[in-house]
Amino acid sequence: MLTLRPVDALAAIAEPRRREILRMVSLAELSAGEIARRFDVTRPAISQHLRVLKEANLVSERKSGTKRLYRARPETIAELRAYLEDFWDASLRTLKAAAEQEEQRRSRHGRRHESH
Repeated sequence: MLTLRPVDALAAIAEPRRREILRMVSLAELSAGEIARRFDVTRPAISQHLRVLKEANLVSERKSGTKRLYRARPETIAELRAYLEDFWDASLRTLKAAAEQEEQRRSRHGRRHESH
């Protein structure tokens, strides 16, 4: 079983071309050449992007003859999604608690001024 390394995965998808490559290979298994044809950068640049995605366990590579075929790893993407959801849920809970605490503080402060 692969374990998600959130820092590596987030760094990998921070780059717009890598996000687009990830979208492409989540729809179909594609060769590096097929991926490169859809971008205005060199094939070695695409190979570098694929290497980063592969090292972050977001894509898998399969050899077929002389071709290397790439496909998204849905299980790792699901782990990343769960990590981000937990992160945002925790952040939103913290924000909600802070907002409620501020509202209570203002409410107490307002009552003190009304009694004067």
